[in-house]
Amino acid sequence: MQSFQIGKNEAGQRFDKYLKKLLSQAPASFLYKMLRKKNITLNGKKAAGSERLNRGDEVKLFLSDETFAKFAHIALKSSGEHLCKTIPEGKYPYIHLDIIYEDDDILIINKPHGMLSQKAQPEDISANEYIIGYLLQQQTITEEQLATFTPSVCNRLDRNTSGLLIAGKSLKGLQDMANELSSRSVSKYYRCLVKGNLTEPQTREGWLIKNEQTNQVQVLKSKVKDGRYIKTGYEPLAYYVKGAKRNGKGCLQKSQPAEISDNTEIFTLLNVHLITGRSHQIRAHLASLGYPIVGDYKYGDRRANDWFARHFQIRTQMLQAYRIRFADGREFEAPLEREFQRVLGKC
Repeated sequence: MQSFQIGKNEAGQRFDKYLKKLLSQAPASFLYKMLRKKNITLNGKKAAGSERLNRGDEVKLFLSDETFAKFAHIALKSSGEHLCKTIPEGKYPYIHLDIIYEDDDILIINKPHGMLSQKAQPEDISANEYIIGYLLQQQTITEEQLATFTPSVCNRLDRNTSGLLIAGKSLKGLQDMANELSSRSVSKYYRCLVKGNLTEPQTREGWLIKNEQTNQVQVLKSKVKDGRYIKTGYEPLAYYVKGAKRNGKGCLQKSQPAEISDNTEIFTLLNVHLITGRSHQIRAHLASLGYPIVGDYKYGDRRANDWFARHFQIRTQMLQAYRIRFADGREFEAPLEREFQRVLGKC
């Protein structure tokens, strides 16, 4: 017999939905048969599966350990009167995370470039796994609780985009963040360095189409079938004028030189407001407008990227999610990413 107590992260859902998570390999027919035969009970009583769970409810499964292990698809170890999940070694590794904010429900980290937000392949280790590893190490969540609730990141950043990544530690945190992000009440701001001369703040719209096979998107000016509406705001912060010299080096400056020749190449440091959040939106939208991000080889300018790689040893795209503002007024900002610091310092 196995016994489980409903915690805050399981409360509020239907009983049968909870059972399908707990016994993920069991067919629905088996679960309902066990409910009818009273081999699965809720608070010591027969249940139909449609009941809403409350915190503190007791679930009992009158199953053999072998049957439970088979349908839970886990290895089991003895833990007092309970049996709990043994997580394969290395599945949720613990590493140092740059934590910007944490409370009972959410966690905000400063994700470095090169780290996936979520798995792309089953064998991947992403920020999601590192966050769970941190929560396990801090004993915020247990291996047993992971059988029915998994903390998860709420927003996504491309592998080579650094910056603020929000994760829900609890069911409430996940639900609250899902509501805020879908209603666009969370304001998200990015820094990026682009090729081109932008002189005024602007807000631009378009329609985005994604090719799932190539994992690339295209941005069009007019509405098209299957296109998703996008909106991006940006304002220039400073300019790097290729060839301009200050003490023998190029310089990042607040204003442009008075005279610009046709051969002068200008790069602009932008503050970007991501008004709608679509896959590759900032990278593809700015590139479609003629302002590709430096270091972005998927949508960018190869010649400019190669020049910056030679002169500034850039190893990633110059794009960082640096600030988030919630509807309640809370605001969080990530320090300037090391690659940005190094490049801007050299400029």
